[in-house]
Amino acid sequence: MKLKNLKTALILILILVSGNQLFAQDGEVTIDQDSDITKLLEYKKDVKTVDLYKIQLDFGSRSKAESLKQSFQNTFAEWPAEMVYETPNYKVWVGNFSTRLEADIALLKIKKKFSKAMVFEPKKED
Repeated sequence: MKLKNLKTALILILILVSGNQLFAQDGEVTIDQDSDITKLLEYKKDVKTVDLYKIQLDFGSRSKAESLKQSFQNTFAEWPAEMVYETPNYKVWVGNFSTRLEADIALLKIKKKFSKAMVFEPKKED
């Protein structure tokens, strides 16, 4: 009698385990991502914790730097430009390039209009 109950229990367990696999479903995941996430990832490159390369267009007085920055932004909209003050000059810095190669490729395009441009690695802020 115990043997019969044991066999019945084992068969029942086998049916339950294999039945679970018979009714398994294949799923498909679709990620609906906001387009702003891509922009945020680009802005994340601005974080000073990674090694970045920038391009310096030129330096001088505030008015010279402002006009240089405006001229750059009108010509090259794909890279961000910023004006930085380092005593006694204002400098115009461009981009946040993650590799030197990426910066050099951009420099080739930028030098056609801004001949004094150069690639550099800014000091990290501690």
